[in-house]
Formats: sequence, C-alpha cells, structure tokens
Amino acid sequence: MKDFLKRFKTAFIFTIGMCVICGFVYPMFLTATSQIFFHDQANGSKIEVNGEVVASEFVGQDFTDERLFHCRPSAYNYNTYTLEQLESGEYAGLSSGSNNYAPSNPALEKRISDEVKTFMDENPTVKLDDIPSDIVTASGSGLDPHISVEAAMVQVDRIVANTDLTNEEVISLIEKNTEHKILGIFGEDKVNIVLLNLDLAKEIGMI
Repeated sequence: MKDFLKRFKTAFIFTIGMCVICGFVYPMFLTATSQIFFHDQANGSKIEVNGEVVASEFVGQDFTDERLFHCRPSAYNYNTYTLEQLESGEYAGLSSGSNNYAPSNPALEKRISDEVKTFMDENPTVKLDDIPSDIVTASGSGLDPHISVEAAMVQVDRIVANTDLTNEEVISLIEKNTEHKILGIFGEDKVNIVLLNLDLAKEIGMI
C-alpha cells in the first residue's frame, strides 16, 4: 500500500507540475514574448485608417470599387452556419473558411467561369488568354491577400480609366508594393493587394 501511495504521489505531482508548465507557464511565456517582440503580428496585423480598423495586412478582401485593384477570390466572409442555425439564434456571424472544391467538382468549374466573365467585364481591355490564373482562383486558405505581379498589371488600364492617375503612377504603386523572391531565388514576386489599395486610396483621396 505504501508503495502504491508513493507511486500515486509521484504521478500526481508530476501531472500537476506538467499542467502548470504546459497549461500556464509555457502559454504565458509565448504570449508575453509575442506581445513584446511581435506586437502587431500577434494582434492580427491590423491596419487602421483615421483610428478605425479597416483590414488585416494578411487577409485578402473582396474589393469591388472600380478605382481599386481587385483581389483573387477571398473566403474572409465565408459562412459556415446553416439557415436553421440562423433561425434558432445559434448564428454567431461570418467566419473565414473555404469550400475546398475538388478539381472534378462542377461547382469549381462554374465558379471559375463566373470569375473569368466578371473579370473580363470589369477589365474590357484584357484578352481571355492574358488573364493570370491566380486572379480567378482562390488560394489554399482562401484568405491570402497576395496576387502575382501579372495579375496586378492587367488591372492597370481599369485603374487609370477610373482615376486621375497616369499609367506610370499606377505601375509605380505596384512596384512599391511588390514583395520580391526570398534571397532572389525562393518563391515568386507577389503584390499585397491590401497594402497596394491602401496606397492607391491615399493617392486618389479616398482616405
């Protein structure tokens, strides 16, 4: 019996100790470290305009204003709740997520077809063969704010036509917000649409 109690005491103390370390000390250490050294990132990389949060640097949005660059399809407002949950009061607002359609799913083909048509309607100077694939397809998470440089460049004509900016000024904004390959070899050059549109909005006096 004494041997059992001794073993039980050791196991109990070890369990409590690990609960304190893993359930309190470690999370608090990570939280404190992130708040001190990575404060903006730990709090969502929020972007404020005139004291109001308008976006996150790392979450794409469905920009529809003809004066702004449009992002690839975004799932930032994907609804994971059913109509029944809405009627019963369980609905708690929009959530991020994605449909995750398989390549063989006809719904994916239809969505991409609709995206292509919409893009061509919005950008009549762009030919079908010149539309970059990323501007009409969602990213893996459905939330990425980045598009290829080519996807930004094909929208220049529309931006120029709907603002007082010149072709050179719009291209300069794209270049300013282009994130180049890591070490010049890893990844691809890409443009953060959220930051690009923020600079564009300032340039044309929207904010």
